[in-house]
Parts: sequence; C-alpha cells; structure tokens
Amino acid sequence: MADLPIRLDHSVIAVEDWDVARDFYGRVLGAEIIEQGAGLGFRFGQSQLNCHGPGVRGNPNARHPVRPGGADLCFCWNGPVQEAIDHLAAHDVAIELGPVTRNGAGGEGRSVYFRDPYGSLLEFISYDG
Repeated sequence: MADLPIRLDHSVIAVEDWDVARDFYGRVLGAEIIEQGAGLGFRFGQSQLNCHGPGVRGNPNARHPVRPGGADLCFCWNGPVQEAIDHLAAHDVAIELGPVTRNGAGGEGRSVYFRDPYGSLLEFISYDG
C-alpha cells in the first residue's frame, strides 16, 4: 500500500472543568493552551487535543461521544523514560504502571502510564535507549 499524505491532526477529549484541564494539560504536559470560544484546545507541536466540556459539544459528534475519563492517549517523551518519571513525580502525578516495554509509532519504547484529573489513561513513551 502506498503512503498516503496524511497525519493525525487532532483528537477530542472531554473534561469536566476548564480551569482544572487548563492547569493539568498546560503544567504537566506542557501543552500550548488554545482558547476556542467557550472551550479549549491543547497543542503539542503539530498535534492538538480539542476539548468537549461544560457548554461545548461537537457538531457533528461521534456516535458514542467521548466522556470525561474516556480517553486513552500516548505522548512521546523526548528523553530517557526516567526523566518522564521524575517529571511526573515533580508534579505529584502518580504512575499507574511502568516503566514497561511497549510498541508505538516509533517502534519499541519504554512507557509509563498515569491519569488525568478525570481518569483518562495517559502514557509517556520514550524511544531514547
């Protein structure tokens, strides 16, 4: 199959509180906060998470719209996995699992799993050693 000229542009998560989401995704994940009318987006380089939350719903929407706590997302950590662990500890974010070996878009890496304030499962994967 030929490579198509596509890449993932954005995904949607749901949050319960704009201020809590802004703090967590900005402080812990280093996202650029994108104000979108009554809602928010979180930009990571050329990828973005758009948010549904209080007063903001998609139109059109998925058949089974994402709810707070319903996301499962992986972010690439550019450095050793121990730096990701130290970063989460510095922000008082509990690690649920890891480090463990996982396969992602870059092949085999080392991952740690944690949760956002709503219970969504988040992962940092490191391909550094």
